[in-house]
Amino acid sequence: MFALNLGSAALTNVISAVVIFVICLIVIKILSSVSEKMLSKSTKLDGTLRGFVQSAIKIVLWILAAIIVANALGINTSSLVALVSVVGLALSLSVQNILSNLFSGLTLLVTKPFAAGDFVELAGKTGIVKTVGLFYTQLDTLDNVAVSLPNSDVTASSVYNYTREPRRRVDMYFSAAYDEPTEKVKAAIMDAIQQDARILSDPAPFVRLFEYKGSAISYVVRVWCSNADYWDVYFDLNENVRESFQRNGVAMSYEHVNVHLVEK
Repeated sequence: MFALNLGSAALTNVISAVVIFVICLIVIKILSSVSEKMLSKSTKLDGTLRGFVQSAIKIVLWILAAIIVANALGINTSSLVALVSVVGLALSLSVQNILSNLFSGLTLLVTKPFAAGDFVELAGKTGIVKTVGLFYTQLDTLDNVAVSLPNSDVTASSVYNYTREPRRRVDMYFSAAYDEPTEKVKAAIMDAIQQDARILSDPAPFVRLFEYKGSAISYVVRVWCSNADYWDVYFDLNENVRESFQRNGVAMSYEHVNVHLVEK
């Protein structure tokens, strides 16, 4: 422990400490003003992050000022620095999870893998980003449930941003009976694709035989559309293929078992 013994401090030390304090106060104001201007010019930092960095700079400057003034008063600053270090270590251990979320939040605010309004999948949750805070990222799920995810969980998981790119590919699979000719099935699927003007011609739609299953043949369909049209195209294509199969005489199949009786 260090001892504060102002009574024995010389008058010159007190005057010197006051002068140093005034100088430190002026320097803190100047540096704070300069840092604030520099941060305001940065396009990579949003308002929340700028405010946090500015507050952190002021705290560091005031701690340095306190150590300098204490040294001018004749106080053993090495003990003061040690005490500050111990207190800082104790605080960091007690708020480890909070600090982890904090630095993860800073990482998200700087790197910006997503923004408010994006449709994303984070830490196993899917929804629209509502806010990106220093400690939590808030999502609104498709069934209108507000979910708050710790930022440390978000940065530790894969981030799927479905909104960032202007176009998105729709991947679907359809099954037809083994008796149906491959080209006939593919033509019926292409007929359904051509019924939807939202499906892009470039890249061209892709329809191929995919897999031989136990009771049917599976066909893979890949088409591109505007990101905003993804779900409408997905569901409408499902319906359009069924109607096209009926219109073109293609039999859809389902899981079944053929039993053959052999007479002896």
